[in-house]
Amino acid sequence: MPIRQLSETMINQIAAGEVIERPASVVKELVENALDAGASRVEIVTAGGGLNLIRVTDDGSGIPKRELALAIARHCTSKLSDDIHDIRSLGFRGEALPSIGSVARLSIRSRTAHGDSAAEIGIEGGRVSAVKPAAANRGTTVEVRDLFFATPARLKFMKGERAESSATSDVVKRIAIAFPAVRFTLAGSDRSTLELPATDDSAEGRLQRVAQVMGADFPDNAIAIDASREGVHLAGHVSIPSFTRANALQQYAYVNGRPVRDKLIAGAIRGAFADVLPRDRHAVTVLFLTLDPATVDVNVHPAKADVRFRDPGLVRGLIVGAIREALAGAGIRAATTGAAGMTAAFRPGAAPFGHGGPANGHRSYEAAYRASGFAGFEHSQQRPLDIGYGDGRPQRAGFGENEQAAFDAGPLASADARAGAAEPAETLLGTVLGAARAQVHENYIVAQTRDSLVIVDQHAAHERLVYEALKNALHSRAVPSQMLLLPEIVDLPEEDAERLAMHSETLARFGLGVERFGPGAVAVRETPSMLGETNVQQLVRDLADEIADNDTVETLKERLHNIAATMACHGSVRSGRLLKPEEMNALLRQMEATPGSGTCNHGRPTYIELKLADIERLFGRR
Repeated sequence: MPIRQLSETMINQIAAGEVIERPASVVKELVENALDAGASRVEIVTAGGGLNLIRVTDDGSGIPKRELALAIARHCTSKLSDDIHDIRSLGFRGEALPSIGSVARLSIRSRTAHGDSAAEIGIEGGRVSAVKPAAANRGTTVEVRDLFFATPARLKFMKGERAESSATSDVVKRIAIAFPAVRFTLAGSDRSTLELPATDDSAEGRLQRVAQVMGADFPDNAIAIDASREGVHLAGHVSIPSFTRANALQQYAYVNGRPVRDKLIAGAIRGAFADVLPRDRHAVTVLFLTLDPATVDVNVHPAKADVRFRDPGLVRGLIVGAIREALAGAGIRAATTGAAGMTAAFRPGAAPFGHGGPANGHRSYEAAYRASGFAGFEHSQQRPLDIGYGDGRPQRAGFGENEQAAFDAGPLASADARAGAAEPAETLLGTVLGAARAQVHENYIVAQTRDSLVIVDQHAAHERLVYEALKNALHSRAVPSQMLLLPEIVDLPEEDAERLAMHSETLARFGLGVERFGPGAVAVRETPSMLGETNVQQLVRDLADEIADNDTVETLKERLHNIAATMACHGSVRSGRLLKPEEMNALLRQMEATPGSGTCNHGRPTYIELKLADIERLFGRR
């Protein structure tokens, strides 16, 4: 087949294959155009999952009538200067509108602030109609109907209506977090209405917008991030280690206000939480990176979903360092969702023996109480309190001294150890974890604060304390190494060997002695003693891969930390050990002084806090 010039329609359809993946992609491009136009209100309407209809209306600056034809032409944009490296807007390619118009029925109706009237232009399957007058308020309305009607093969790859609607919602929420001062509305016959009222662009306003998108639980379980390094600023919020999700969908990252899904940022978040989360759990994060546009390339993906940093090591180090510093500075905190789960587990129901009726006559318990069969128990021969009828009226005989003595004869059955009969010191009640009152089931410490009840898993808590102590010992001095009888020669590509040689000093600090051994090889003369017998070849290759990806040697640190975690697990207080009152209180004080002690090495919570108000609700007092 001879070489030929493709038609303009074919070129646009090819571009649409890169930019317009699904209806959510259309919504993303149109909402970004609205925000670039300075809109303070963006309304989105969809039908059929976005395949039948997408309408985006904004109150931005609008498009002049004379520029409407250019707006739907390829590579025409008002957002790009002569410097491709100075991109300060969300869009800049000038491909979205012509690409959409080549595979759908597109109409644009717009009016500027100083315009006497609006104008409208349409494009259907690549065929452009003439500009005509229209009636509209200030701003722009873009309507897309019958998406992919011109390329029906693409419809076979679309998911169900519900899945497409969900993807559109996710796109709108992701963009909305970065623009708290803009009001967003997403509605349509295929969805429930999503409304995100405008707040303001302050830190508090951003957190309010995050709460609108992610739920009210997140602000209560979040830690603020604010750090800078060499011209790169990081701000936002991350969840405390005990507040997690089963996937990473609620990890939001923004670079100069642009939503991105970047592997480097995701890896940095995972690395920052590596010590405090299990492998199958993910932190909830909202992070904003601000840096000079010249130091980040956003022109590496047609949909602008990925970015490339000039100094990826700097960005990764900033994210990991800032998050770890924030976690350490936040002290010990329990997720509020833990108390909610605990409250649900303690839902009032029929008591196993001798229930005397619904607590305080609370109506919500009345039906369940009567249905349980205990309603007739009050007249049973086995009732715990005798009721006399000496004067014709029911009278309670009260607790007899002999009967009560049976309750006082021995220790409470639910407690293995009591933390002293005396009232706890007022200073202990004012601490985060309070004063130890009892040990139950030989594993759980029950403590009291001024306004809550705290239950601590003694093994998990002490495991974290021992682990942190071992880590501090690792980082405070060089890791002991063992000399190999014969050096291990590892063959590598020349560039990998060079990278390892450049990091040899850092590796030596962790007990791994590496040096060049001719072209394309390194010689390993020492390995960390903690590793014992290890596969040196695999370890060196893993390090080389990590240095190539992230310019770090985290693999070796992770292996050492994993060994420290195993040692901590075996060297900590075991379940089943009875603790003295002073030992329990000492453990609580150490937890308060140790960063990250809210979770154990495996990511499980070390304690749960139940507020007094929650306890009172359980008993119908509130």
